[in-house]
Amino acid sequence: MLVQILIFVAGLAVLSWSADRFVYGASALAKNIGISPMMIGLTIVAMGSSAPEIVVSAIASINGNMNTAVGNAMGSNITNIALVLGITALVKPLCVSSTTLKREMPVLIIISLIAVFFMYDGSLEHYEGVILFGLFIFMLAGMAWLSLQVDKEDPLMAETADEIPKGVTNGWALIWIAAGLVLLPLSAHFLVGSAVEIARFFGISDLIIGLTIIALGTSLPELAASIAGVMKGEHDLALGNIIGSNIFNLLAVLGMPGLIAPGPLDPDAYGRDMYVMLGLTLLLFLFSFNLKGKCQITRLEGGLFVGCFLVYQYWLFG
Repeated sequence: MLVQILIFVAGLAVLSWSADRFVYGASALAKNIGISPMMIGLTIVAMGSSAPEIVVSAIASINGNMNTAVGNAMGSNITNIALVLGITALVKPLCVSSTTLKREMPVLIIISLIAVFFMYDGSLEHYEGVILFGLFIFMLAGMAWLSLQVDKEDPLMAETADEIPKGVTNGWALIWIAAGLVLLPLSAHFLVGSAVEIARFFGISDLIIGLTIIALGTSLPELAASIAGVMKGEHDLALGNIIGSNIFNLLAVLGMPGLIAPGPLDPDAYGRDMYVMLGLTLLLFLFSFNLKGKCQITRLEGGLFVGCFLVYQYWLFG
């Protein structure tokens, strides 16, 4: 079992590194060919933050571990809100000022409701996977259009521009893209295989392993990026990464098992976990959106998020 744990840790490390390098190369290449920083941030960077989850979900679905893929999608959203944003707000309260984020938050609510509706009957069908993945493509196009409409005074504009790599040649950009394309699926294959063996050894379900150890591992880059963002004063970018990642998780990551391995869900997925995910999403909306225009996620609210995460973990294993 020690060997499987080491393989899992190594697979997770390579998965996170290769996703980061892929986004780095793709962002640099896009900048070099004249694409605006805002479009890069809202499409390539946003999609890249969910790349580990998307690849893991695809590999798990191909291997017949549908509930691992479903657990990864919901678990990543739960972890992103309750743990990542919770810890980030504890480090420094999050000020939400970007009108872009205020547009994206209602979209996250709507997509969460669609996902819950699809899972409510206890199965994920092929046509539902097609719809989710189709909405994923539509969202990418919508974000590309939105990047052209953003007010130049929007704080997210400057924050996004600061994150785009500078001075990277096309040759190096292509090398990093190629490295990501090779190492992402390879590391995901070993990560999923070892995770399944670990789950069997400890007698826990494929769903639980997706909800916990895989979701936590694939969300660690978001935690590091969010804390780094608020420490630099890039509050909108930190929150935007989480919202964008959660939208893509529900569309692309949850869509993968529907496309590749449709079928019945673990009863806990639609009887417990989807309601936890939806509840935390609604809580995020209430905390960060204020009709009067003054928006902030306080340390108290961050502590509440972290408390919810710990209670949920106890519920899973208690």
